[in-house]
Amino acid sequence: MTPSKGGYAGACFWRFDRHYGTPKLVVEVSVQRLFSMFPNGWPGRGLLLLRLVSGILLINDGITGLLEGPPWPGNIRLCLETSTGMLLLVGLWTPAAGILVVIVELWSMLSRTGDLRNCVALATFGAALAMLGPGVRSIDARLFGRKRIDIREH
Repeated sequence: MTPSKGGYAGACFWRFDRHYGTPKLVVEVSVQRLFSMFPNGWPGRGLLLLRLVSGILLINDGITGLLEGPPWPGNIRLCLETSTGMLLLVGLWTPAAGILVVIVELWSMLSRTGDLRNCVALATFGAALAMLGPGVRSIDARLFGRKRIDIREH
């Protein structure tokens, strides 16, 4: 199946189709559709900057908190914060990492363990990255980005 014919060969989405009056579950598989875009140029640089700033802040908050030695439930949150910061820093599994950042920062806000402004900013950055994608300078773009094949005539 080609992109112009309605999809990609490796897509994974669930939908219900009606075939002769009876609904049936159809599963399509696509990693490409998880990422909304891989922009280059200034938009790509903006996404790279957003990923770098949020990744560095998350890693800093996580490692600083782990070195202070909070009780056990706090360690789980801080380990998640550090690991999602690393994922965002390199641009790997960016939508999943962005959603996890939102969850971790909401957890931090509700448990009153983090600075409210920092938590709101990082949750917003995570949501934006989950919706926009990682940009062209990321591991996601290398693994799942659209490929261009040039065929030369000899």
